Amino acid sequence: MKPDAGNEIAEEIIRDYQRLAGARGNWESHWQEIAQRADPSNWKNFKSGGHGTKGDKRNEYVFDSTASIALQRFMAILDSLITPRVQRYQKLSTDHPTLNKDRQVKLYFEQATDALFKYRYAPKANFTSQNQQIYRGLGAYGTGCLFTDEVMGEIGMRYRAHHLGEIYISENHQGVIDKVLRYFPLSARKAFKLWGNSLPESIIAKLKDNPENEFFFIHCVKPKDEYDSERLDYKGMPFSSHYVSMEGKKLLKESGYNTFPYSVPRYEQAVGEEYGRSPLMHALPAIKTLNEMAKTVLKQGHRALDPIYLMHDDGIMDTFSAKPGAMVAGGVSADGHPLVQTLQTGNIAVSKELMDDQRAPINDACLVSLFQILMERPQMTATEVVEIAREKGILVAPTLGRVQDEHLGSVTEREIDILSRQGVLPPMPQALREANGEYKIIYDSPLSRSQRMEEVSGYMRSIEMSIRLAEATQDPSHLYHYNFNMIIPEVNEINGMPIRWMNDPKVVQQMRDQQSESQQTEQMINAAPGAAAMISSAAKMKAVGG
Repeated sequence: MKPDAGNEIAEEIIRDYQRLAGARGNWESHWQEIAQRADPSNWKNFKSGGHGTKGDKRNEYVFDSTASIALQRFMAILDSLITPRVQRYQKLSTDHPTLNKDRQVKLYFEQATDALFKYRYAPKANFTSQNQQIYRGLGAYGTGCLFTDEVMGEIGMRYRAHHLGEIYISENHQGVIDKVLRYFPLSARKAFKLWGNSLPESIIAKLKDNPENEFFFIHCVKPKDEYDSERLDYKGMPFSSHYVSMEGKKLLKESGYNTFPYSVPRYEQAVGEEYGRSPLMHALPAIKTLNEMAKTVLKQGHRALDPIYLMHDDGIMDTFSAKPGAMVAGGVSADGHPLVQTLQTGNIAVSKELMDDQRAPINDACLVSLFQILMERPQMTATEVVEIAREKGILVAPTLGRVQDEHLGSVTEREIDILSRQGVLPPMPQALREANGEYKIIYDSPLSRSQRMEEVSGYMRSIEMSIRLAEATQDPSHLYHYNFNMIIPEVNEINGMPIRWMNDPKVVQQMRDQQSESQQTEQMINAAPGAAAMISSAAKMKAVGG
């Protein structure tokens, strides 16, 4: 590449960054308010690329911790509903009906799913902790950003969540995020380790005097207008990658990606907006009101415990003492009436009730109230539990379903690309190769199962009605409509019961055959005395007649 071409690319990317940074000013002030009151541990200055002063105090705006606790619980709820580590919450398959019946294709997808989870949860991958930061970003700011790349020099993947303050996004014409600019600082020492002599001379000069001095850089990933798919280097990849130094406006590195490396899920999205909206954005009025109430209650409590004294100005101020056990002369009149009294404070009990009213919408927005029902009502029938699970699925599906698709869908596509190039995935069957490697992601998370609870709920209502009808009419044929051999396994699957806990269908049939034989034997035994009596009677009658 000619030096002039590199400078043109660098200047274009810097102009693009400045344009995107200028367009999100309203978002930054909004995020800042939420961070100050609900996410103080991650509070950074959004207007400086998400990098505020290190070690500064960040909790001076917090007087009530309801919002920050609700955010922590929101993260746990999303993790348990979408990406529970203890189970396989997704698998690979295909929509093609013929391929779905091909044993080799099914084995390939099973092995590919095994490899995906193996490397996703490898110790060096760091997926679990970084994924938690994505859920934190969704709960607080409505947008998260996860970067997925391969481990340098090793087989596997590495994940890293980036603070929203350093991420600038842009959608394509279909509303899909296909451009991400990351604005971030690095010390001169770290930058030199990455890019060496490609750095501007002004940064290299700092290596001797002040190697920890920080400079800002931009990583820009976006789709290419044109690329040669026949080439095996980065020029044959559909996404370009450029690292640019703000110092000197210099292009440091040009490369590419076969798949988009950034996953940018959004919790909710308003029409015409690119960044997402979060639960705490909806609850921000309650959060700010609750903090002001907490300050007032603290003042009231302080006055109640250490009250203000009202005294007649007759000179007893000089001898007055509020220490325990003190004896104050002149505090009462000659007839015993107190000359000193405390200033009455507000009603703290009422204040606490008002604060609880403000806590409710915060917990509702973060889904905390929705998941407290089972704990508050432990004595429930199976039907009530199913109905509550169904209602939960209905309430959380519109938003969490979007997070599941936008987050895991993008990450999985990137993972498959990396593992395929590293030779970890098994050889693709010829039938699937002829279909251009077509695949789809099937989600089997608790969230997906809760969306299917409508089926279980309908079954529970129908079977209860049929049982009542059979009991009332003494006619068991009302239960003949149900195919229990199909219903029971599917209900168990929806409820998340492990397959290893269930008997094989052949074993179930053997047990039924044994039960049938036992019943027949018991009937024969029970009928034996009567049959013997009949035979004996018949013999006697024959003897008499003879």
